[in-house]
Amino acid sequence: MRSHKWFTPWLLIGPAVVWVLVFSFWPFINTVILSFTDARPLRPVEPVGLAQYERLLTDEQFRYALITCLVYVVVCVPLLTILPLLLALLVEKQIPGIAFFRTTFYFPVVASAVVVALIWSWVFDSRGVLNQALEWMGIVDEPIAFLVDRWWLLACAILLTVWKGLGFYMVVYLAALGNVGKELHEAAMMDGAGPFRRFRDVTIPAVRGAMLLVSALIAVSAMRVFTELDILSNGTGGPGGYDMSIVMLIRQVGSGLSGNLGYAAAISVALFLLTVLPLAAIAFMNREKKTKVPA
Repeated sequence: MRSHKWFTPWLLIGPAVVWVLVFSFWPFINTVILSFTDARPLRPVEPVGLAQYERLLTDEQFRYALITCLVYVVVCVPLLTILPLLLALLVEKQIPGIAFFRTTFYFPVVASAVVVALIWSWVFDSRGVLNQALEWMGIVDEPIAFLVDRWWLLACAILLTVWKGLGFYMVVYLAALGNVGKELHEAAMMDGAGPFRRFRDVTIPAVRGAMLLVSALIAVSAMRVFTELDILSNGTGGPGGYDMSIVMLIRQVGSGLSGNLGYAAAISVALFLLTVLPLAAIAFMNREKKTKVPA
């Protein structure tokens, strides 16, 4: 058997390590350092200690952005955790033509988020297809301000996110359902369990790990939402900027020659900590599950 030099593995993983250090680790460290300064373009950097974080606690715009992201998390997590599971249960059946429906449900995932958001902005516009249809059917007398009202705009963005994410998480659940033994459902049926009881007592416990993973991924994505709100609001964050997400706020604060890079870096660090929380929660729940010893 041919032997390899001790440095062969390092040659293989070296490019990836360099890439991570240069384009991920160093930018993260630099962002943390900038958050303790008053860095601005074309100006000398001045250390300001915790001043940027103190400003963060009193910034009304950041508070609105945080509320927007939290509402996004609270609504999207249950919807995109349960609906894809139900969809996966439907399309896992081996019946003629089911491949067509699987492809149809997955199509929004591969579609460009920008293009889809532009189409939805056209649909929900005051003179868009939806308002014209509602007026034609006599349901409303005047157009509904879907993209002008704060909560309507947020609802449209959430609906777009849910519609686009259904197919992706459906595939995750399909993989998890493939590992569920059919004998469990057969045993439950012999005990007289109906469809709902089998779903509650067999399916959900079997895919619990996948549900935790999906919930964490959705929570992280919802905290980092950008494209949907940016396109639907034309980059303004809605009326008064109330629907601006944290990522949109980072762009607004840090862009341009007058941008405050130090404050934008502080917001970025805060966003990083907020996205770590769901991951820490799922790690804790998995650890708690493994440490439980059955009686």
